Amino acid sequence: MIPRIQSRLPEVGTSIFAVMTAMADEHGALNLSQGFPDFHPPPELIELVHRHLQAGNNQYAPMPGVPALRQEIANKTGAPGGFTPDSDTEITVTAGATEALFVAITAVVHPGDEVILFDPAYDSYVPTIRLCGGHPVRLQLRPPLWSIDWDEVADRLTDRTRLVIINTPHNPTGSILCREDWSTLARLLHNTDILVLSDEVYEHIIFDGQDHAGALCHPEIAERAFAVSSFGKTYHATGWKVGYCIAPEPLMQEFRRVHQYVTYCVNTPVQHALAEYLSFSEHYQQLPSFYQHKRDLFCSQLEHSRFRFTPTAGSYFQLLDYSDITGQSDLEYARRLVREAGIASIPVSFFYEDAPDQRLLRFCFAKDDATLKTGAEILCQI
Repeated sequence: MIPRIQSRLPEVGTSIFAVMTAMADEHGALNLSQGFPDFHPPPELIELVHRHLQAGNNQYAPMPGVPALRQEIANKTGAPGGFTPDSDTEITVTAGATEALFVAITAVVHPGDEVILFDPAYDSYVPTIRLCGGHPVRLQLRPPLWSIDWDEVADRLTDRTRLVIINTPHNPTGSILCREDWSTLARLLHNTDILVLSDEVYEHIIFDGQDHAGALCHPEIAERAFAVSSFGKTYHATGWKVGYCIAPEPLMQEFRRVHQYVTYCVNTPVQHALAEYLSFSEHYQQLPSFYQHKRDLFCSQLEHSRFRFTPTAGSYFQLLDYSDITGQSDLEYARRLVREAGIASIPVSFFYEDAPDQRLLRFCFAKDDATLKTGAEILCQI
């Protein structure tokens, strides 16, 4: 007899990303749903991984991360913003950004604490908050620019608010925060003990000449923030699962207390390879133009379709509004597109607790140009 257990996350099932990818595989559909590139990491980086494997860098790395990589992260962070974190005490390498998000929340959220986040929200935030006994306070971004209503934030701050979660560039909408947003948040949090978790995994994928404004760009936010980034997104290597977190030393001490019992350390040869590659490569500086070409190609091919859209400001996701095509729910229509049109997307309602009356699908354009043209051709025939 299998013992009965009481689930810690009874409302959580298989993620919509896995569901739509499985459907795409079943029907042989073009998969523009899950957010991963269909092209390879830089060849020099792959060669460096191979070299460090052969060199014997295959045992446990230091718990916070390989020192050379943490130093390169510090150098990279300090270059654009003027703030350079201490590589020994303020940077930890993690098993992807998802681990960093989990660890940051777990390190500071206690039972009964409130955590403010913004729908549509990436799906890992809420389950982690609930595992900690925290209470998610879900506010909604305001379309069409998907901006934060800071007056609403001010109204929802209480003496139980422990953390505010920010995501910029935003998944799934592609919106970005500007420096004025951070100044407003700093003003709201002044003289409080409320912390900030800033999910910035698409930090280098911003378009139309705009700059990335992250948590570390504002001194008052930086002193109370965990900033999370992803090498997987930057170097087209999502399967390597290497990310990192930057936070002031008191916060990082708590972060590492948890991190050491979640993964302890991260893939050693890949860390050494990333450190060496960062020392000479400007790859991440080329990402805005690289992905803007793909965004513009995909959007231009859809100009004569029946979908409505505004080109995304950041990330490698594009929202398409199908209101002029059908009144079906986004899940129903996403499934229909897989079965009947042979193309997979993500229904945006799954990023909400209470989805508004809107008909939006998320498509990933981190694909080669031929794939994007094929996808657009399929959508234009609908």
